Formats: sequence, structure tokens, C-alpha cells
Amino acid sequence: QVQLVESGGGLVQPGGSLRLSCAASGTIFSISIMGWYREAVGKQRELVADISNHNGNTNYADSVKGRFTISRDNTKNTVYLQMNSLKPEDTAVYYCNVVAVSSGGPGDYWGQGTQVTVSS
Repeated sequence: QVQLVESGGGLVQPGGSLRLSCAASGTIFSISIMGWYREAVGKQRELVADISNHNGNTNYADSVKGRFTISRDNTKNTVYLQMNSLKPEDTAVYYCNVVAVSSGGPGDYWGQGTQVTVSS
């Protein structure tokens, strides 16, 4: 199985920055994709960004392009989300997502979520 531990959320003023981290642990044979989703109050969970562990290709939601950057450290099975120029509409619970093959077989794994609040 795969466990995901997220960190880095918090309260920030508009225009500020935060960096989220998500470390995957367990008996992991391979990771194909690592990503971040968010869920705001009253809205559906949406993809923010993801990154391929094979070739480094990235994918971003239009609303965060140019402001957020996703990166990974394959040696640590960790994915990061650098969030700059934050806006109130970025306020949400951010969830780490990993698609991996572990001792339990292939799976789609989720972190517990970390709150990001952008407010003055």
C-alpha cells in the first residue's frame, strides 16, 4: 500500500506564496503520475497540476498556469507544488494524488488534504 503525507498549507495574503509537499511511502514498485487536486467549498474536486514520473511532462489547470509550478523528486517519491501570486479563489483543500504500483497492486492514492486559505 501507499501512504501520502502532505504539508505546507496555511493562511496567506493575496499575492503571497506557499509551497506544498507530498511524500509517498510504503512498498512502492513504481509511480507513474503525481499530482495535486483541490476542492473548494461547494465545488467539485478539480485537477490543479500533475507530472509524469517517466518523462516529466506536466499538466496544469488554466486557472493556475503561470502562477503554480509542480515538480518532483523521484529519489524521495515526493511531489511539490509551488504556488505564487495566490488569489482568494485559490482557497481550497488541496489533495495529493499518486498513481502507483505497490505491493497491493496498481492503485490511485490520495492524501488527507491540506487547507490553503488566501485572505487579507
